[in-house]
Formats: sequence, structure tokens, C-alpha cells
Amino acid sequence: MTPSIIFDFDGTLAVGDGPVLAYARYAAEAAADDYLERVQVELDKHAVGASALRDGYDVVGTLARTDGVDEQTLNAAYAHSRTRLGTADAPVSPAPGLLDLLAALDPGIRIILATNAPDQGIRELLAAWGIADRFAALHFAVGKPAGLEPILLSALADGPVLSIGDIFAFDLAPARALGAATALVGATAETSPESPTMRGTTLEDVAPAIRTWATSVLTPTA
Repeated sequence: MTPSIIFDFDGTLAVGDGPVLAYARYAAEAAADDYLERVQVELDKHAVGASALRDGYDVVGTLARTDGVDEQTLNAAYAHSRTRLGTADAPVSPAPGLLDLLAALDPGIRIILATNAPDQGIRELLAAWGIADRFAALHFAVGKPAGLEPILLSALADGPVLSIGDIFAFDLAPARALGAATALVGATAETSPESPTMRGTTLEDVAPAIRTWATSVLTPTA
């Protein structure tokens, strides 16, 4: 038996608005003059759980579409922003508590990354943070929520699974539907009407519950 923890990337492993703001700056070239100001207002609302939009990328895209920015332009802006991931143009940091959590987890827990983002810059960030070797598998451009299902099924065939992310519909709903445990982190964790197995504003908040889960699934039962 091999239990698995499946992590999302943006907003879960990596925190900070750097990549989102880079995306917004590129989209702003085709948007209204006050676009960046409106993006910042909505990001501030999202940070305290007061926005109806699911994350920073949704903020940028939704407000740009309101200004008439087309999908081709938005896709190009997003793709360009991802090439800057982890640079001074799009800085991010490891989530508070991440490094300590991964160090504390038993090596018998398989760690998996599953993200809708492309792979540009992510491998390099994991290496820079000193945690690349802890990941047994890296899945990019997954196409959540539907694209997460085969990853979950493969992991569940080997043992219990905990899925961790900041967007319930994308990161956790497919896991819950298949019987996996779930952990909701980020700005919506406290206000979400959903019922994840565990929740906290930061990964550090839920780290004790994650460690408890990991211990329980590795402990033989009579």
C-alpha cells in the first residue's frame, strides 16, 4: 500500500500574486485604462474571501473579458506570464509551512503535483526550494476538474489519497467524488460552503491535520 498526497501548485504550493499581476500587465495592453486598478481592487477582495471569482487568474481573465479582450489575447498573455514564473517579473514563494511539512512526512507517503499550469518554471522552482526530489510525479496542464480524475484513480489504486488545493471545484470535488480526503487552503477556505476533510487559510494552518492523516493511513489496523 502506498498512500498519496496530491498538491495543486498556484495558490497551494506557491503563493504570491506575482504571476497573476504579470498576466494582468500583459492583458492590460488590450484592456481599458483603469483595468489594472480594477484588478487590484478585486484581488484585494479575493484575498479576504470577499470575491465571487475563484482565484487571481479568474479575476484577471473576467475583468479583461468585460473590457472586450478576446481569448486569443488572454491566452497569449497567460502563456507569456508563465515564462516569467519565479523571476522578478512574476515572483512567488513556497507556501508557509510547506518545506517543514514535506520534511516531516514519512517517506512512505507519495507526493504528487497536479496542476492546470504548464510546466514552464515550476520544475526550476521546486529545485530552488529544495523539494524537487520529494515529488514522485509531476502532472502539468491537467485540465481540472475532469483531468484530475485519472490521476486520482491511479493513486487510489495504490492506497488512500489526500488532495490539497485552493479551488474546491477543480482540486477537491473530483477527489471527494472518488472517496479521497480533501484539504482546502487559501482565501476561500474559511468562507466556502463546501465540506472538505480539512481547511485552513494557509497550508501551515492545515499541516497538523495533514500529518495526522498521513500517520493514520500508515498505521496498521487490527
